[in-house]
Amino acid sequence: MSDLKNEWIHLLANYGHIGFTFVAAIFIGLGGGILLDQKVFDGRTSPWFTFVGLAFGIAAGFKNLLDIVKRHQDKK
Repeated sequence: MSDLKNEWIHLLANYGHIGFTFVAAIFIGLGGGILLDQKVFDGRTSPWFTFVGLAFGIAAGFKNLLDIVKRHQDKK
């Protein structure tokens, strides 16, 4: 494969990794919040733990994003 093609594949893999980990962290946090609201507290706290889980998921997504960017900068 040509060097240009390898570079494009590498860039696409990096961007896909960033997008996947960001979205996955949000969905895991949201799912945890919904699980707490519905299963643990039988819906009595709905939607509060859902919001808390969503906030934690967004925070974790940004933390992962910053970690990936820092790792990428350290390589250069």
